[in-house]
Amino acid sequence: MARFDFIAAYMLANRKNGTLYAGSTADLGARMEAHKTGTGSVFAGKYGCNRLVWFERFDEMAPAIAMEKRLKRWPRKWKIDLIEEANPNWDDLPLF
Repeated sequence: MARFDFIAAYMLANRKNGTLYAGSTADLGARMEAHKTGTGSVFAGKYGCNRLVWFERFDEMAPAIAMEKRLKRWPRKWKIDLIEEANPNWDDLPLF
């Protein structure tokens, strides 16, 4: 059961300018642990997307899910611009 500790929409990458994965979760810490071990999602595991390059926190799940859906519709350039605005080196971001 989700704990709703760290509600967020997020993007992962396998490397700078590499494959991107967008998601949302009620507990980003637990979700990142799953991604790091290759059990977060089939797509992310297949392409090695386990580097947290962008996230936005939310108070409720509905807006986080809506943001994930928007991100998935965005052109790749917009996603890259969003990442590089806050994380120009595409570092694996800490949660705290």
